[in-house]
Amino acid sequence: MKYRILAAAVAAALATTVQAGIDDIEEVTIIGDKAQARLLAGTGSVIDGEQISIEAARDINQLLKTVPGVYIQEEDGYGLRPNIGIRGATAERSSKITLLEDGVMVAPAPYSNPAAYYFPTASRMHTIEVLKGAPLLRYGPQTTGGVVNLISTPIPQESAGALNLAYGQNAEADLIANYGARSGNFGFLVETAQRRSEGFKEIDRSSRDTGYDIADYMVKLAWETELQSLQLKAQYSEETSDETYLGLTDTDFDRDEDRRYGLSAPDEMDNDHQGYNLVYRLQLADNINMTATGYYNAFSRNWYKLSGGGSLVEDANDGDVFAQGVLDGSEDFAGLKYKNNSRDYESRGIELNFDMGFGDHQLALGGRVHEDEMDRFQPEDVYDQVDGQLVYVSTTAPVGSNNRLESADALSLWVVDAWQVTDALNVNLALRWEDVQSSRREYADPQRNELKSRRSNDTDEWLPGASFTYDVSENWQVLAGVHRGFSPLGGGARSFEDPETSTNYEAGVRYRGQWFVEAVGFYSDFDNKSENCSNASPCSNGATSGSFNTGQAVIAGMELQAGTSFELGSFSLPLDLMYTYTDAEISKDNPEEGFEKGDRLASIPENVFSLRLGILAANGWGNYAVAKYVDDMCMTVGCVGGDARDQSEDLFVLDYISRYALNEEAVVYLKVENLLDERAIVSRLPDGARPNKPRTASVGLEWRF
Repeated sequence: MKYRILAAAVAAALATTVQAGIDDIEEVTIIGDKAQARLLAGTGSVIDGEQISIEAARDINQLLKTVPGVYIQEEDGYGLRPNIGIRGATAERSSKITLLEDGVMVAPAPYSNPAAYYFPTASRMHTIEVLKGAPLLRYGPQTTGGVVNLISTPIPQESAGALNLAYGQNAEADLIANYGARSGNFGFLVETAQRRSEGFKEIDRSSRDTGYDIADYMVKLAWETELQSLQLKAQYSEETSDETYLGLTDTDFDRDEDRRYGLSAPDEMDNDHQGYNLVYRLQLADNINMTATGYYNAFSRNWYKLSGGGSLVEDANDGDVFAQGVLDGSEDFAGLKYKNNSRDYESRGIELNFDMGFGDHQLALGGRVHEDEMDRFQPEDVYDQVDGQLVYVSTTAPVGSNNRLESADALSLWVVDAWQVTDALNVNLALRWEDVQSSRREYADPQRNELKSRRSNDTDEWLPGASFTYDVSENWQVLAGVHRGFSPLGGGARSFEDPETSTNYEAGVRYRGQWFVEAVGFYSDFDNKSENCSNASPCSNGATSGSFNTGQAVIAGMELQAGTSFELGSFSLPLDLMYTYTDAEISKDNPEEGFEKGDRLASIPENVFSLRLGILAANGWGNYAVAKYVDDMCMTVGCVGGDARDQSEDLFVLDYISRYALNEEAVVYLKVENLLDERAIVSRLPDGARPNKPRTASVGLEWRF
């Protein structure tokens, strides 16, 4: 009944019509621009189109490494399926942060299965926003660490197009092209991104590539008058990538980090995604605006890959000669299992929001009805390795955990008040309510006639928050906030399990002058820190589905960022610095799971640093250096003083970009990623040591018309 009430309210709003004149078609942002990010009663960052263009960015991991409070655990060297964490939200397949595209949730199944096996193509993004602190309660469902909003190319104000073409080593080719126009009250945009690479790894005894082919298409149609607008966005993408979960032993990594064992030759990810958003905006009064959004996303994937290869790597690391021989292909082995990790996801919902201004108060009041589901049907092929070749034996039909349905229904309500108390004091008050009902059904037979098990969970949480900024002077500002964090358990939760909750604090100071400087301390106190388990990011207990509760924990740290621009004769030198320090550990002994107070949490580096420096000449030639450092990380909880094979390695990477403007419309550029060719073990999950991308050069042309 409660879902029908909100849906009826949205339908009534959509039925309202008003006639008026043309205005600008608004894009969906949660912060705005960099200047607005520096005024938040919270903390946030905006990676604008200029930075994306300058860095010729195609990997979301490399872009977000310049944002304070963000943790990246690399996996494939290309950022195809990123692991992004923010403050108290750990990086496990980006499942602990809220991912949005144009303000709409874009994870495959944001409540029941949020692991980001789909991620939008970074090269087609116009702007990227990262929001932290109490104001993020306007968004959800993940409210602990932060929100990442990816803003796609907007419909231009007049007829315009753009083309960006790059080609580099390993046959890397990237094309992004778009064209849009307006006529009267109507506007449109069409865009495509085409990407391919042969990959930088070599597979034993195989001529297969280790790269990817990606095709992404988007269309926007809009109609707008002075008081109302309607925008339809449709997107479709497909990907084939020759990626694997099988890594290397430490010895083999030291010899050749770009090697892949022959056992991984069949491994391949195939997926396609389609998404549709319909956004209606209506100005109800001078001080009241309504936005109604309907959305639908569908994602299908089959990641065909070796299962259980990690045990061979682990045994070989321990000195097992036979296991090493199996990996090398010199030993025969029976019963290798290659699973069709095949899943279909759907998510849909309706969201209604009212933005109202009353005197010194700016109110946002709204709600969302949402449902999502995941259908897992995963047959398994059995092969034998004979004389270094794989020989098919049989196929096992899916039952149990390989044959299941998971779903979630959620109702979200929120109210946010930005209150300008005085000229100097701004207070932000927020309250969010999440009601989540999830379920899982496992089947004992492939035809799904016999139910093996069933579980469900019903959770509701009130999530309050408050924050403020106070202008001490024209240049100095202090800020602070506190809010309740929440992370849904997912479709596999049982009735007695509680979701992850936390109390999150931040406090800091800003300086705005020739330099912009912001220093913010953060502290997240978890009642019950949990991990989302997946094949990509197994939980600390080894589970690859469901969730795992690690107990009470504290994640605390400091974020520092500074930026300015110097003039040196006829040269301009923009400079941006970022540093994040984090201490993340178990805060109370948990003998049931074997954890002790002080054990480090997984997937959170202690130190992260980035520097961006440009040298821009008056003749249109610009040179840029982007340096990034990420400390080592625990792969599972409690690796302090333990086996080095339970940790990644620290990594320093320097990228170089040189751009020359041929005229006002065209720019040619050279980009060298990882200029110093520094290599390291960036992850050991799930099945062995994995490298970062080697030094890779590319050239490109950027043309706007």
